Amino acid sequence: MAIPDFQTLMLPVLKTASDQEQHAMKDIVEHLAIEFALTEDEKSELLPSGSAFTFNNRVAWAASYLKKALLISRPRRGYIEITGRGLDVLRSKPLCISMKFLEQFPEYLAFRSSGSENGSEVGSISTGISQTSTPEELLANTVKDLDAALAYDLIEVIKSSSPNFFERLVVKLLLAIGYGGSRVEAGRAIGQSGDGGIDGIIDEDKLGLDSIYIQAKRWESSVGRPEIQKFVGALQGHRAHKGVFITTSDFTKDAQEYVRNINNKVVLINGFTLARLMIENNVGVSTVSTYEVKKIDTDYFIDE
Repeated sequence: MAIPDFQTLMLPVLKTASDQEQHAMKDIVEHLAIEFALTEDEKSELLPSGSAFTFNNRVAWAASYLKKALLISRPRRGYIEITGRGLDVLRSKPLCISMKFLEQFPEYLAFRSSGSENGSEVGSISTGISQTSTPEELLANTVKDLDAALAYDLIEVIKSSSPNFFERLVVKLLLAIGYGGSRVEAGRAIGQSGDGGIDGIIDEDKLGLDSIYIQAKRWESSVGRPEIQKFVGALQGHRAHKGVFITTSDFTKDAQEYVRNINNKVVLINGFTLARLMIENNVGVSTVSTYEVKKIDTDYFIDE
């Protein structure tokens, strides 16, 4: 039979984890390959990029979207485990699980909307991009979907890291963006007791004419105005004028309004923006595949 698409694999992946045990993804791939009676040629079929096996990749994507809807969790690297919500879904005996099915869960909708621009969705692998889209538009929207999924995975990894690592990470990111120039001492993490509410400092330029102070919070809940006020107070204590407050979660509207009405220049970076900046500046990520899109060089065909 043909290799099933990743939406077809969602329900089988969830059923495989129904015993509430932790399952290695490689074991799930092997189990489902037997269930779908895949041939050796089908199991060894590669993606067009040659970067991974097609079936393994589709199983991984099925699990990824189930995770976004909180039907499964990832207790450790390379393993999944069904959640209470996942068990409830199986008890309802769905005929299939698709991207449309997952829209009933707010966490999945939040994931989908995170890849939007100006309040409208940029399109999704699963949502049926308009058939009028050009191949270039289809490719661009697919890349946005991949980046959105990668961003959520990055946030999860960051949340599981140590506080000291997170503080060093944000300094490295700002250096990668271009602050601090090439000086080794341009960025330095503080993050020690008695740091006065400051987790890091980075020079704004190579000469160190001004410094930017950093606060980094690995939070689940939104950061409110009181935390931002404390940070601004710490800036004033250092006679600093510029600061960056970075969190793995988000900021309340009150906090955002507060920074718009103060003399200090404070930039708020939420979890999704942090992950997007990491992707754009190759911090904590690596390139798996590169595609070239070519067009006719019209100048080449001009008669001399």
